[in-house]
Amino acid sequence: MSAESVIRNKHLLWRAGFGAGINQFEDLKNKSSKTFLDELLKEETFTYINFDTPDTETEMPDYMNDKSPAEKRKEIQKINRRQNEELNLNFLYKMVTGTEQLREKMAFFWHGHFASRVQNPRFNRQILNIIRKNALGSFRELLFEVSQAPAMLNFLNNQQNKKDHPNENFAREVMELFTMGRGNYTEKDIREAARAFTGWGFDKEGNFQERKKLHDEGIKTFLGKTGNFTGSEVLDIILEQKSTSRFITAKIYRFFVNENEDKAIINRLADHFYESGYDIKKLMIEIFSSSWFYDQKNIGNRIKSPIELMAGIMRTLPMNIQNPGNLIVYQKLLGQVLLYPPNVAGWPNGKSWIDSSTLMLRLQIPQIWSGLRPLEYSPRTDDDIDMGMKSRENTLNKAFKNPNITIDWERVEKAFNGKNVEEYLIQNPKSLDMNSVKNFSDNSIKMNVINLMSTPEYQLM
Repeated sequence: MSAESVIRNKHLLWRAGFGAGINQFEDLKNKSSKTFLDELLKEETFTYINFDTPDTETEMPDYMNDKSPAEKRKEIQKINRRQNEELNLNFLYKMVTGTEQLREKMAFFWHGHFASRVQNPRFNRQILNIIRKNALGSFRELLFEVSQAPAMLNFLNNQQNKKDHPNENFAREVMELFTMGRGNYTEKDIREAARAFTGWGFDKEGNFQERKKLHDEGIKTFLGKTGNFTGSEVLDIILEQKSTSRFITAKIYRFFVNENEDKAIINRLADHFYESGYDIKKLMIEIFSSSWFYDQKNIGNRIKSPIELMAGIMRTLPMNIQNPGNLIVYQKLLGQVLLYPPNVAGWPNGKSWIDSSTLMLRLQIPQIWSGLRPLEYSPRTDDDIDMGMKSRENTLNKAFKNPNITIDWERVEKAFNGKNVEEYLIQNPKSLDMNSVKNFSDNSIKMNVINLMSTPEYQLM
């Protein structure tokens, strides 16, 4: 096998996962992309993400019995924040340590596609696991389960959608952002769909409910069809539209292949996706098995999102993190906090990740995490994420200033011994000016790795 296979395999592992793990560098030269793809597709018994903190809805701690309502509210907020942090870190660790890399990468994609932002950790846990469980399954099932998840119904106000007073928010976003995209429906279609979704809601335990008394039983005309439609029937009609397959396929192409769309390839993929009954796994296999996926123009052209950057570094550098909560602060500093997309459209991609302050921090993270330089940035406050905590007291304490990370450099030295480190860490090594890297290096593998991860070229995948 040649340097060519290293390039192809690195490309596949970054796009279909979060980069090569420390134990995979040896194989980049010896295995074919097909073998790596088979490994990426291997499925294990599905494990749900959970949290260890007691659930305030069902297990109010005894010490809270004597508290005033205001104190109880504050305590519940604190527990909710802790549970959401645990969900965030558990999802990140699945990306870093999970063997089902493609499942977690797809889940990360769907997490941005079906964006919701709620405070209730039980609702967050539920929608996160729906997305992870169905990440490579049927888009139809994924759409139905997400649309009936309390996190989404709450976030898009469908709890308030009642006959005679329809709320159009949920119906609009389902069509505009989750399925068909703009231009494939009318304002009247939104109004009629909203009527079909009246009564969709949830109880306080987080169980989906169709509240019959609140449902509009009248005749509706939606996307050219007329009938007494329910919410489920509206979703079925949406899935019958080829525009849905085209919209989802194009978004997947932009995320996994190239932000510049190749219309002919996307149309072909979309037809196959539609014919397969929306089989996500089949679509991803077709993409990653195609020769065009490995074209030079598709390699090293995407800016890593903050989560991809962090997860990739953590996969390459085996580390022990004494204070994992600090990883959430880094997410805040870099502008992407799991469970907290900026709005219902999810995170933007590409150049939007880079501004002067985030680029400097991105380039410094390998040195900060290796203990070679201090962190000199403060996270912006965000009431949703901080949940009432004063951000200064919450994050900028001494423990945070020191990331408390121990990296197993011995293992790293062993993995890269005898290798051209840049060939394994940089997607397009030819674009790299090695003189500028070596100027700062004492030529040890450790310094080489840190310096290469601190280059603008390492920001690309």
